[in-house]
Amino acid sequence: MRQGRDSGNSSLVDVLERVLDKGLVIAGDIRINLLDIELLTIKVRLLIASADKAREMGIDWWTHDPHLSSKGEAEPKKLPDGDQKKLSERMDRIESQLGQLLERVGPQKKSARSARAGAGHGSAKR
Repeated sequence: MRQGRDSGNSSLVDVLERVLDKGLVIAGDIRINLLDIELLTIKVRLLIASADKAREMGIDWWTHDPHLSSKGEAEPKKLPDGDQKKLSERMDRIESQLGQLLERVGPQKKSARSARAGAGHGSAKR
């Protein structure tokens, strides 16, 4: 009797090894219709494969998820020092230009408000 169990277990192990080595895709759709009106569609796509086979296929999302891997990134990647410096300089230039623009627009807004207030109910003089 024991020999029968061992051969059964070995064939299950062989099947499992083959599935993990080659991969197995199961796909299916579940649709619920009422009087030819589609109420719900559920698309099921299932891939069963070893981690190595999944990586060969370009699937490795679990390596980047901080909840699933110690290598997952909890914080965003930092830029190399040269790129970080360029980005900081660019931000400084943009902020400076924005400040200058606001200084130029600021007095114009004040004069437009006072012109509207002096004109009465609504429109400024042109």
